[in-house]
Amino acid sequence: MALEYKLLYESKECNARLGEIHTPHGVIETPIFMPVGTKATVKTMTPDELKDLEAQIILSNTYHLYLRPGHSLVKEAGGLHKFMNWDRPILTDSGGFQVFSLGKMRKITEEGVVFKSHIDGSEHFISPEKAVEIQNCLGSDIMMAFDECTPYPATYEYAKQSMERTTRWAKRCKEAHKNTDKQALFGIVQGSMYKDLRLESLRQLVELDLPGYALGGLSVGEPAEIMKEVLDYMVHEMPRNKPRYLMGVGSPDYIFEAVERGIDMADCVMPTRMARNGAFMTSKGRITIKNAVHRNDFSPIDDECECYCCKNYSRAYLRHLFKENEILGARLATIHNLFFLINLMKNIRISIREERFLEFKNDFYQKYGYKK
Repeated sequence: MALEYKLLYESKECNARLGEIHTPHGVIETPIFMPVGTKATVKTMTPDELKDLEAQIILSNTYHLYLRPGHSLVKEAGGLHKFMNWDRPILTDSGGFQVFSLGKMRKITEEGVVFKSHIDGSEHFISPEKAVEIQNCLGSDIMMAFDECTPYPATYEYAKQSMERTTRWAKRCKEAHKNTDKQALFGIVQGSMYKDLRLESLRQLVELDLPGYALGGLSVGEPAEIMKEVLDYMVHEMPRNKPRYLMGVGSPDYIFEAVERGIDMADCVMPTRMARNGAFMTSKGRITIKNAVHRNDFSPIDDECECYCCKNYSRAYLRHLFKENEILGARLATIHNLFFLINLMKNIRISIREERFLEFKNDFYQKYGYKK
């Protein structure tokens, strides 16, 4: 098998757990935050810098790499790992969310999705079989089944049709997937905010006996309370002996809430996108570096942080870089934000092992400014 999950420890105070995901390109400690490298690069970062931050796995995107440079070229290069010089695990999203995001530029049918490229308007078609073909060429360790990401809000009738189509597509993906000894195919649970549809989606996908399962269709605009409610009833039903992946989540509070409920994997573009706009995550909350208050502040972004940025540069200097649109500003901010989340997850794992996760969460919320 391409993937093996080992459950190492379950918390006695909540549903948080520790595990390992064994892949052809290394072991992933869970729970884990995964930086996103949409176009075969985590923006502004080199692979060595990501390793220095202790990134264990990164994401790339099927939709974007299909359009440019093309999956055939990546295969010719020896696969995505060689193409981007990254020898640790890679997960590829199926492209379902990106196609969903195109809105009026796409048309969903039973066969697949016809869409217009956001780059040049050219027309393309991705079916479940095509999504698998692309990801087989990319050679990722974990690949996602092609799904229809149901928007929020959605009527019950639409959510039901969408969920059932996602199941049928998952079956077609499994049938099309031939590289099972090197690449693990995860299913994606849909069903919008309807409990019976979510549970039925999971039941149908579990029947396919896939190596892992993701919760999709969350973090698409719904209130945080709804996401927590879905996690509360879903995670208990997800297979205990397989990875549980919450797609598109990266804010510290969402990470804590997900881990508390038993989620193993999370990803989001948020830390790198925030960084490019001059926003820093710190132990005491979010900082917008362009604000005038930082003009004469020669202290680090976060005096509790051990990242390269915080050990070497002041808020005043970082504000100067962003005010002058210097590339170094975005690079340093990205280093900091990724270090912050990766290190946060590392400390979460330690707190689970030491049976003090809830205490750690409460202390973090108090300092960060979150309401409990």
